[in-house]
Amino acid sequence: MEKSDELLIEKYIGRDEELRAYMEAHSEYEKALEALNKKVYLTPEEEIEKKILQKKKLRGKEKIFQLLLKYRTAPGIE
Repeated sequence: MEKSDELLIEKYIGRDEELRAYMEAHSEYEKALEALNKKVYLTPEEEIEKKILQKKKLRGKEKIFQLLLKYRTAPGIE
């Protein structure tokens, strides 16, 4: 994530409940993926779980970027 994105998140996370929820979910998915990535071997169920988490994380990140775009382009949002 770029520095400008991080600054926008810091600015609006306290005011935008949707942004906060997506950021929290993104963090949870990241932690769960890190735990799975630390394992030497994944069971077939864990492989499926990993793929699902990756997709959820990506969808959340896309939504975060949509919200940030709204803040970048909308005049007078404070």
